[in-house]
Amino acid sequence: MGHDALDPILLTVITNRLESIAREMGAGMLRSSRSPIFAETKDFVTAIFDSQLRLVGQTAYIPVLMGGSAIAVRSISEHFDGAIREGDVMVLNDPYRGNSHLPDITVVRPIFLEGQIWFWVLARGHHADIGGGGTAGYNPNARTVWEEGLRIPPCKLYQQGIYNSDVWNLILLNVRLPVLVEGDLQCQVGACQVGERALLQLLQQYGRQDVKTAIEEMLVRSEEEMRSRIRNIPAGVYRGESQLDHLPEGREDKRPTVRLQLEVKDDCLNFDFSGSDPQIPTYYNSSYSNTVSSSYLALFSTIAADIKVNEGSTRPIRVIAPEGSLLNPKEGAPTTQCTVTTCAAIVESVWRALSQPVPELVQAEWSRSNSAVGTAVNSRTGRYAAFLLKFVKGGGGAAFGFDGWSHISPVSSMGGARVPDVELHELSFPHLILRYEYHMDSAGAGKWQGGYGAFFRLQFTEDGTTLSVRMGNGSKVTAPLGLVGGREAPPGSVTMKRKSGEVIEFQDDTLCRPRKGDVVEFYSSGGGGYGDPCERPVEAVVDDITAGLLSVEKASTEYGVVVDPQTLTVDLKATKKRWQKRSGV
Repeated sequence: MGHDALDPILLTVITNRLESIAREMGAGMLRSSRSPIFAETKDFVTAIFDSQLRLVGQTAYIPVLMGGSAIAVRSISEHFDGAIREGDVMVLNDPYRGNSHLPDITVVRPIFLEGQIWFWVLARGHHADIGGGGTAGYNPNARTVWEEGLRIPPCKLYQQGIYNSDVWNLILLNVRLPVLVEGDLQCQVGACQVGERALLQLLQQYGRQDVKTAIEEMLVRSEEEMRSRIRNIPAGVYRGESQLDHLPEGREDKRPTVRLQLEVKDDCLNFDFSGSDPQIPTYYNSSYSNTVSSSYLALFSTIAADIKVNEGSTRPIRVIAPEGSLLNPKEGAPTTQCTVTTCAAIVESVWRALSQPVPELVQAEWSRSNSAVGTAVNSRTGRYAAFLLKFVKGGGGAAFGFDGWSHISPVSSMGGARVPDVELHELSFPHLILRYEYHMDSAGAGKWQGGYGAFFRLQFTEDGTTLSVRMGNGSKVTAPLGLVGGREAPPGSVTMKRKSGEVIEFQDDTLCRPRKGDVVEFYSSGGGGYGDPCERPVEAVVDDITAGLLSVEKASTEYGVVVDPQTLTVDLKATKKRWQKRSGV
C-alpha cells in the first residue's frame, strides 16, 4: 500500500501480530524444552527487534528479563558489525557484555529478506547449569564471576546455517548437565526459527512499507502514552532505599543498600542510583542490564501496567548507576543472585519513592521468597538434574482496592513463574515432600491485606543433593513493608534438621550438601498490607480464621477483631472497644 498513515485497524492488526509472534516463540520453547525450568517454571522471555535494534514486541514470562534484552541485542550486533550473515545464530551470557547474569543465556537471530536485515529475534532463558563452583548455576561462595560459571561472549552457534561445533563443544564441555543445556539451547534456536518464519510471512502478507509504518506509529503512540502517565506524577525528586538480607563478614550492622533518587521532570523520569553502596565480593551485584530491567519492571507495574514495553515507552526513562557500584559492578564481580534478590531491592526502592507522590498506584512490598536451587541424582533413573524449589512462593503486596496474591513467585517474575508439579518432582528427584501449605499469619495486615506465604518441608531420601539456599526476607529489617497504614509481613526462615538431631538456622545464602534423612523447612513471608487494618471488613477477617490462614490472636492484635476460638463467633462489643481504643475515642 505504501502510504504514510495506516488505517487504524490495519495498524492494530500488525502491531498485535508482532506480540503474537513473540508468544508463538514462547509456546515453542514450552513444548520443546528439556529442562523443567523452561517447561514448568517458564523462566524465559522472547522478543522481536526491528532493523534499528528497537524493541517492538515481546512476551515476558519472567518480567525481570524483559528490559535488558535490548542491551544484549545491541552488544551482539556491535560485536559482529560487518560480519552478520543470513542463517547466523548468536549466543551470549556474559553480564559484562549486555546480559543479566550467567544462567540466563541469550540466543539471537537476524532475519534477512533479499539480503537486508529486517528484524532480530531473541530467546533468553534460565539454564539448569552453567558450570562453576556452585550448583544449578548458583554459587553463594563465589567472590568473582569466574567462580560462578562459564562466561560466553558474543559468538555464533550457527554460521550461515551451519552448526558451529567448536562453540557448542566449548559450552557443553564446561557444564555438568550437557544434555539439558544442549536441549534447551536448541529449543531457543528453534524458537528463533519460529519467529523468523512468522515475521517473513508478516512482511509478505502486509508489505514491507506498511509493516515499517506500523512499527513507527506504534513506537510513537507508546512513547506518548508513557509521557502522559509521567505527567500525572507531581514533579519533584523522590527518594527510596532498600537493604539486602546479606550480612558481610564482620559487618553485621551494614547490609548492602540500594539507594534511589527519582526525579520527575516534565514528561521524563530519571532513575539515579548513584547513592547505592559499592560493589561487594559476593553474588548480589546487579549487572547494569539487570538494573535497567528491574527499574522498568517497578515503573510499568505501577503507572503503566497497560502500556506495552517497547522502544517507545522506554524513551522517557533514564537509568544512572555508576560503574563500581552495587548496581553496575566493574568487570569481574559475581552477579548471579541479581535477577531475584537484588531485583527485589531495586523494585522496592522505586516503589518507596513513587509511594510519596502517587501512593494509590503503588503496591505494598512482595515477599522475596526464601527458597533454594540444587542438583541431585535420582538412583531410580540414574539421571542427574537440576531443580528450582519454586514451591516456596511468598505473598504479593496489597494495593489500593485489592488484597495481595497468595503464594506467588517473587516480584522479579510478577507471578509469571509457575509452581512445579509435586508428583513430577518426587519422580525426578530423591526428595519426599512432607508438607506444602499456606503459612498461617504470614500476610501483612491492612484494609487490603497482603498475600499469604507458604510453608514447605522437604526430606532427602538419598545422599547426593547439592543445595544452594537463598534467603529473601530472613530478617525483620528486610520484611515486606506495608503502605498507607498497612502492616509489614513477618520475615521468613529456612531451617535444616539433620538426622543426627542438629538444627541449622540459615542466616545468609549458603551452599550445603544434605544427607539422607535430613529435613529442610522453608517459611516464606507474605506481602505487605495496604491501609488501616481496622477498616478491613469483619467478615473477611473471620473467613481467613475459618480457612486456617489467620489466628485468633493476630485477628485481635492486628485487626482489632475479637473472635471466640471455640465458636469462631465475633464478640462485637469487645471488637468495638478495641477499635475505639485504637482511634483514641
